[in-house]
This record gives sequence, structure tokens and C-alpha cells, in this order.
Amino acid sequence: MKYLLTVNTYLLSLFILYAQDDVIALYPEGVKCGNDLPAVTEYDGTGRIFRKVVDPEIWYYPSSIKKRNKTAVLVIPGGGYQGLWFDHEGVKVAEWLNTLGISAFVLKHRVPHWESKDCRSKVALSDAQRAMRIIRSNSKKWDINPDKIGVLGFSAGGHLASTLSTHHDNGLDLSEIEIDKTSSRPDFSVLVYPVITMQDTHYTNNGTKENLLGKIPPKDLSNYYSNELQVKEDTPPAILIHTDEDKAVPPENSINYYLALRKFNIPAAIHIWEGGSHGLGLAKNYDVAFKNWPKTVENWMVERNLLSKAKN
Repeated sequence: MKYLLTVNTYLLSLFILYAQDDVIALYPEGVKCGNDLPAVTEYDGTGRIFRKVVDPEIWYYPSSIKKRNKTAVLVIPGGGYQGLWFDHEGVKVAEWLNTLGISAFVLKHRVPHWESKDCRSKVALSDAQRAMRIIRSNSKKWDINPDKIGVLGFSAGGHLASTLSTHHDNGLDLSEIEIDKTSSRPDFSVLVYPVITMQDTHYTNNGTKENLLGKIPPKDLSNYYSNELQVKEDTPPAILIHTDEDKAVPPENSINYYLALRKFNIPAAIHIWEGGSHGLGLAKNYDVAFKNWPKTVENWMVERNLLSKAKN
């Protein structure tokens, strides 16, 4: 069990180490389906964990002008829809993407577990869609190619990334809010040990399912958020990353999403390493072959013309 840290000097060092360029509120007009929860942030050996999010936002990490290749990625940390492992699967990933010349935006979305029954299944997807619209509508300002904006998610964040990929829209033309007329479709997705299914199977992560949908969700709601069932012709290309050893979110999640993409002839890749438990993030400090997944993703992005060349 990791110890929660409350030492002021430690907190200060975190904020100095992880200095983003800008924080952008998702709903300057006011949050729909809002809550009156107190914001809760915890700290463990991996960094910040956001438990209760009142004001959803994206944290912008621009790549340097010298390295910039105009590709951007929305990064979604995991946490079982009960929290957000914001540094471990968010900030550190954004910093890695910056080394490739990719501008990154880390999503701090509302956490379904803490939301009301009427809102819990809706808020995370709503936040991800709005984040994608903000990035695309500001692409000129941030020197981003609006056709090269992807999403990268871990675990429950991988579920949200795949939900965004399968439940996007091309813009809400009748919306009174101008930004909502912008497409929320990602151009590609990177799904790292993702939760995909909400069906009653031996490979379903039931904690994530309950946090998102409640204890006994209706079948149509479970189907709606089982993203292997929601792939269609305009679902974006994807690369899926998993391990055979993952017991929390077994690799069948990635396999079935990959097979669904193949049915629609959507470009896809899948890499399953033998060793490595769930939740390793970039896995830099682990002696497992899985730590090579960032290079695998980098090479895939080169093949997809999202990067100019692979780094040695």
C-alpha cells in the first residue's frame, strides 16, 4: 500500500517539476451536470491522484518549436473511474510525447464514481469530447495540424479514449455554443492496457464498470459503453498495448477491440507482451520487456505519418 504524502515541501517540488504551459477550462460558460463536491487531491509514490474533480480542464504541454511536428495528443490517465493517476499516466506521458515533437494535453475530467446517478455515465465522455473540440478549434493558435489530433489513454482512461473514438460526432450544428460545432473525432488512438468491455465476462473489470454505470446497469447502457460493440466505419485507427500477465484488465479487452476494427478494415496494430502487471505507465523503472512500448508506439506513429522519423 502506497503512503499518502502531505509534506508541504514535497508538494512544492511536484509543482516545480511538473510545470505545464497553460491550464484551459473545458466549460467557461459553466459546467452542465455539475456537482457541489469538494475538490480532493491525494499524493502517493507516483505523484498526484485527483479523486473529485469539480472544474474539468486540460493541461497543455507544448513541444518545443525546434522539434514540433504539428501532431497533438489528448492524454487520459487511468484510475478505474474512481480517480486520476495524473502524474503517473498523464504528465509523465505528456513529457515523453514532447520529446517526439508532439504537443500534449492532459485531461482532468470529472470522475464518474463521485457523480450523481443521472450524470455518472455521461460526464467523462462529455469532458473528453469538449477537450477534443477545444484542441481542434485552437489548432492554428497552437501550431497543430487539425487532422493529426489523437487520443492516448491508460486503463479506464483507455476506456474513455476508446469511447471517444467510437462515440464522437462531427460537430453539433444546432448548438448555441460555437465550439460544440467542431468535430470531437480523434484522428488516431493509442490504448494502453485499456478497459474496453462492460459486458458480463471473466475479463471485465467490474470495479471500473460499477464506477461508471452503477451496480446493476441496464443492458442497453452496458452495450453502449462496451466499445468492442460500438466500432463503425469512421472509428479512427488505433494501436493497442497490453500484457498477457495483466489480471486486472485482461488482454481480451484489447484483442476484441482490435478484431472489431478489422471487421471494418480500419488500420490497427496490437502488441501484447508476456510479462508486466497492470498500471505500469511508461514502465521505465521496471525490468520487463513491456517498457519498450513507447518505442513501439513511436514507430507506429512514423508509419502513420504522424511523426517525421523515429528517434534512435
